Amino acid sequence: MSEGPEDEPVSAEGSTAETVEREPRRKPGVVVKADLLPALSVLCLVALLGFPLGWIWARLAPPQESTLSADGELVPVLVESYHEFDGLAIFLLVSLSAGVLTAAALWLLRGRRGPVLLIAAVLGSLLAGWLGTRMGTSIAAGMYPMPQRVSPGDVVEVAPGIGTPAAWLTQPLAVAFVYGLLASWNGLDSLGRHRD
Repeated sequence: MSEGPEDEPVSAEGSTAETVEREPRRKPGVVVKADLLPALSVLCLVALLGFPLGWIWARLAPPQESTLSADGELVPVLVESYHEFDGLAIFLLVSLSAGVLTAAALWLLRGRRGPVLLIAAVLGSLLAGWLGTRMGTSIAAGMYPMPQRVSPGDVVEVAPGIGTPAAWLTQPLAVAFVYGLLASWNGLDSLGRHRD
């Protein structure tokens, strides 16, 4: 007895199993509306990382020993001018570490993975970089105050500073790179948001 079309297995919708297999699988779309409130929370929390970043930087960055010239300008002593680079390098390393850890922590939020969370994390990291430079330089200025009376030739410790706003970009770039690397390593269209 030959099997006819009426003998094929039928699914709950009434179509045959062959037809179901031939239908293309829909790719999951980007969820925006449901992710907006969690993304706003992530933006605020990541931006608050600027406070500890600034505090850590102020503790690690070395002051610059300078002398007061006859013209009233502070001139770095010998190789002390290298401390300008040291302060910037320390901030970049601290920001880079924060960016890597932030991206790794956000990747663990499986139900919210996607571009909305990534954009919020990058914007929050940019704010954290700005806030970290402001807080760090303020804390460092309090740690190394200028003496009230300075005469020419006196050696004073000048508080470290961050001379370029480009330092703000380190943490956002690290977040975007690591999160993108994890997303590409994942290889799933849904980024694993929903267990298949």
